[in-house]
Amino acid sequence: MSDLKLSLAMGNYDRTRAIVDGRVKIDGVDPVPMLLSPEEMFFRAFRHEAFDISELSLSSYSISVARGNPHYVAIPVFLSRAFRHTSVYIRTDRGIDRPEDLKGKRIGIAEYQLSANVWVRGILEEHFGVKPSDVTWVRGGMDTPGRPEKIALTLPDDITIEQAPEGATLNGMLAAGEIDGFIGPRWPRCFAEGHPHVGRLFRDSIGAAEEYFRQTRIFPVMHVLGVRRTLVEEYPFLPAALLKAFSESKKLAEEALNDTSATKVTMPFVEDTLNRARALMGPDPWSYGVGANAHVLDKFLDYHFAQGLSPRRVQVDELFHPSTLEAYSL
Repeated sequence: MSDLKLSLAMGNYDRTRAIVDGRVKIDGVDPVPMLLSPEEMFFRAFRHEAFDISELSLSSYSISVARGNPHYVAIPVFLSRAFRHTSVYIRTDRGIDRPEDLKGKRIGIAEYQLSANVWVRGILEEHFGVKPSDVTWVRGGMDTPGRPEKIALTLPDDITIEQAPEGATLNGMLAAGEIDGFIGPRWPRCFAEGHPHVGRLFRDSIGAAEEYFRQTRIFPVMHVLGVRRTLVEEYPFLPAALLKAFSESKKLAEEALNDTSATKVTMPFVEDTLNRARALMGPDPWSYGVGANAHVLDKFLDYHFAQGLSPRRVQVDELFHPSTLEAYSL
């Protein structure tokens, strides 16, 4: 019997490369990998169920679970994680010196329900007293005018969302001073190009993230791995096989980072940065599985429900296939 030929959409990461190049096999599966941007992957997955296996936005997936119509079932493989203190950009000429100064401001977002934005809004409210209702949200495309939400939303009445003017982009509006800031997983182009009046709210974003981790022990999860629910019903071995393979692939990436004979990443200070992260976060900073990450997922689901994105508070074990919640031992 030949292996199942299944489409596999994911980002181009060191932690998945061994699956793409075939060094790590997925038991019973002959994958057809597609390395795509999150925007394309998530749009096609949630609008058209385009892939058999796909990296998924944690936020979009949580909405589908809360509504009772998830077409994918998740595996606790966290392909994207990030401290989102890097994700808040401001006009530096608007008197925004600390998070509390965002109250009353107009802040651009590409989509309200993006996982990064859920985390930022939750952190701003819990740690700095800035509620989502304190801000006017301006929604639009970053570099291309117009961008639809992947999933239709019904938000609380106290949330104010404006649409960017027709033909306008958030990058252009931020550069021109037509909005006071921007929150999102990608940096706005005007920031990358060195606009003199655009900067980060958290100027020492690494220091802010490290202090946040010391207080909370949270390394925010952005994306999970999902497999088409109908496939799992037909082939129940798939979730555990995927968790096993992706864990092995991540281990190979970590071993490569540990090899200091020649840096494997095109960036200075890789070894020092890795040692700094492990000193703060422990030997496995980018952990997979529910056990070590239940408190992270619980916090996200708290934020998700409080922000009106989930119609009910989803529980952590609802997110993942039961076979991935435990493992065998010898």
